[in-house]
Amino acid sequence: MLDAMRWRVEELFASEGEAAGVEFKQEPGTRRLANLVNKGEVFERMIATPEILECMAHVLGPRFKLSSLNARSANPNTACRQPLHADSAAVADERGYWVCNSVWLLDDFTPENGAIRMIPGSQAWRRLPPLETYDRQPGEELVTGRAGTVVIMNAHMWHGATDNNTDRPRRAVHAFYTRWDKPQQQYQKPLLSETVRMRLSPETRVVLALDDKLNDELSATGRGTSGFLK
Repeated sequence: MLDAMRWRVEELFASEGEAAGVEFKQEPGTRRLANLVNKGEVFERMIATPEILECMAHVLGPRFKLSSLNARSANPNTACRQPLHADSAAVADERGYWVCNSVWLLDDFTPENGAIRMIPGSQAWRRLPPLETYDRQPGEELVTGRAGTVVIMNAHMWHGATDNNTDRPRRAVHAFYTRWDKPQQQYQKPLLSETVRMRLSPETRVVLALDDKLNDELSATGRGTSGFLK
């Protein structure tokens, strides 16, 4: 599965060129891809992986949905550090946590190549970090690991990528989920081709909220946000 994801991600970077990621956001110093559910069977499988869904339910409760599926590749020898942020600029509400991310490592994450920095426990602070917080903060740690690892991250936790100081790209796919009563970052229904829709399993349709009328109302307005990328 790791090999299939790497191959398809690189094929998409090559075919989409400068337009890669334009459906969602582009970011200086990186290559990005968006709308991946519509761009390969391997991505359909990954968003419905049972072990991942169990983790999402632990954070978000029993009812949740995919919010977006994107890839990010930190360019070699590039200052592509992100400010500390919470995904979707999310603060826990009266129902609790409502965003959770799974980061699929396509390459090793090391202290040198742009690994994610995080402040463990900050998800419970119920506030966002100050804008443009690029400097190292007290209690900050790095998320490192071998390619093929999946990191589950309560996305209210303050986090952000670091600079890639190596001569190779650092790639990851982000399968980002949200609670049932919040809008998707990317409204999945209009993004999927008829071919993809027809082959999806009932379980995957639920993950994508394709038959959820409330999600249609919430997500059709395009109110989903990307956190630090406005």
